[in-house]
Amino acid sequence: MGDNLPKPHRSSATMQITQSLHTAILVTDLERSEKFYGTVLGLTKIDRSLKYPGAWYQIGHYQLHLIVALTAPTTNPNEKWGRNPHIAFSVADLESAKGELRHHNYPIQASASGRPAIFTQDPDGNIIELSQL
Repeated sequence: MGDNLPKPHRSSATMQITQSLHTAILVTDLERSEKFYGTVLGLTKIDRSLKYPGAWYQIGHYQLHLIVALTAPTTNPNEKWGRNPHIAFSVADLESAKGELRHHNYPIQASASGRPAIFTQDPDGNIIELSQL
């Protein structure tokens, strides 16, 4: 596993990023988004101490932060979803993931690369990639 990963390239910069901690995305309806991320994707919601509206989810050592905003980014409809900003998650069974998304009426777009991956959109149009490694 991991044979298809790009080889690391060492920069001459002194700063060395060691890990991705979290990604924050904008959502317009927290309840609707919590259903997608917590119920459809099955992510584990964790406590957060911040006062502004949002929700956090734990994925291994990584977190996804939902932040409530009046508007959320839109995608370029002329491009494949994978050519837009997106978050990628690994899934154990891609066919099961497709079935769950279809059951909840979320759109699916196959990866244009031909690899075992699909793209979907959350209720605000944020693009999520699901890949089976």
